[in-house]
Amino acid sequence: MKRAQLIRELVHAGCYLKRHGKRHDIYANPRNGKQSPVPRHQEIKNSLVKLIKMQLGI
Repeated sequence: MKRAQLIRELVHAGCYLKRHGKRHDIYANPRNGKQSPVPRHQEIKNSLVKLIKMQLGI
């Protein structure tokens, strides 16, 4: 999945960018207080996308 598409889905679900890291951005879900790192790669493997969404409670 393209990173931009994942970011759109996260924002649509109510998540927001909490902070920038060196190689990852940290996104948080304000509804449940969970957060997850999102890598800055063009393509993100589907298994990792599934894990990120699970960690954020989406």
